[in-house]
Amino acid sequence: MARDTTDQTPLSSVQELTDYLAAGNKPRERFRIGTEHEKFAFFRADNSPVPYFGDASISALLTGLQKKCGWEPITDGGNIIGLAEQNGMGAISIEPGGQFELSGAPLETIHETCRESNQHLATLREIAEPMGIRFLGIGGSPKWTYAETPQMPKSRYEIMTRYMPKVGTKGLDMMYRTCTIQVNLDFSSEADMRKKMRVSMKLQSLATALFASSPFTEGKPNGLLSWRGDIWRDVDNRRAGLLDFTFRDDFGFRDYAEWALDVPMYFIVRDGHYHDCTHVTFRQFMNGALKGEVADPAPTMGDWTNHLSTLFPDVRLKRFLEMRGADGGPWRRICALPAFWVGLLYDDAALEAADELTKDWSFAEVGVLRNAVPAEGLKAEFRGHPLFDVAREVVGISRAGLKARGKLNREGQDESIFLAPLDEVLAKKATLAEDLLALYNGRWNRSVEPVFEDYQY
Repeated sequence: MARDTTDQTPLSSVQELTDYLAAGNKPRERFRIGTEHEKFAFFRADNSPVPYFGDASISALLTGLQKKCGWEPITDGGNIIGLAEQNGMGAISIEPGGQFELSGAPLETIHETCRESNQHLATLREIAEPMGIRFLGIGGSPKWTYAETPQMPKSRYEIMTRYMPKVGTKGLDMMYRTCTIQVNLDFSSEADMRKKMRVSMKLQSLATALFASSPFTEGKPNGLLSWRGDIWRDVDNRRAGLLDFTFRDDFGFRDYAEWALDVPMYFIVRDGHYHDCTHVTFRQFMNGALKGEVADPAPTMGDWTNHLSTLFPDVRLKRFLEMRGADGGPWRRICALPAFWVGLLYDDAALEAADELTKDWSFAEVGVLRNAVPAEGLKAEFRGHPLFDVAREVVGISRAGLKARGKLNREGQDESIFLAPLDEVLAKKATLAEDLLALYNGRWNRSVEPVFEDYQY
């Protein structure tokens, strides 16, 4: 998230919080696709991480992009921490360890998404190349220790860094040493949101398996295919993971709001200053818990919006749905991840087929699968069969959905062309993580250094 919200509209009831979520309902013709992707910045001379300060740095990259693109700079404590397109059509932000993120504009087709990503990376290279900086597209930092990883001067990250070790064992790794690709998608009604949330929550572990690309940590194999997926098993289980109530047939906006109310907060912003609020839930905040602690202790809509952005379930609900299960990856996967989910969720027949396929999957079964996938990938068993079998069927449903959408490029190709990286995974019966391990044990001569050359943007 590039910028925290400062909407001063006062809040007085849970219904207002629910109504905020419901305001995301929109007609199908206004459905859009918002793709986000993160990448690790490194110096090509020695594959070391890029610091925030300096002539060749994260801040210099942001400043260079601001001058070239004319986007509005976002600052925190006098430091540039992001950029925003003036008309709300995208933003650039930095993750805690300097991971560089494009939050793409809301676009109509995957063709547009792919062009956007290509243009972003080309522009970024123009700025980065004279500084000797390039970018790595995989899901986990393959070489740097936590101590070696730079920390960005962003107030919300300082609060999170202090808080994470209190609530889980892997939160700092999540913050500083992982990258993701995610897609944000719309819904037309509470019923539509419910079905999309239910299907995508159940299938998020499949996305983790298909996009697994984080098999290395601190210079050697870590025994996993998706280290990032394993990290999310113990970050902060009050705010992350699977949500059991989303498996219910009567789940709605109010249920999500009630859950979010009882999750501890990270912060509130008052006069540009971030106040650590990790000791109270949002419900306690609504009931006056911060009176006497901060000026203006009454909750606002901006506080609620910011709080929603600090919740980390596998599928996150705002005024849209965020698919959060996939590792970061090479350029083609930036297009494949939104294609996979758009095919499943934006065509009625495909969504119905995916819902029918998963309708009797229990919360317990999906939890077991979620625990198995980081190590086993598509070889993880589900109901006595390898997840590979489910993957083949689900990718087929997605392909049918993309073809039915009929969104063609200038060559007359529909969006299903962007599933090619997943077709390759299914054809080889091997994930990108397994390809990386084969290279490590073969041509790379048991070194992770070549990954910086072979998988750079």
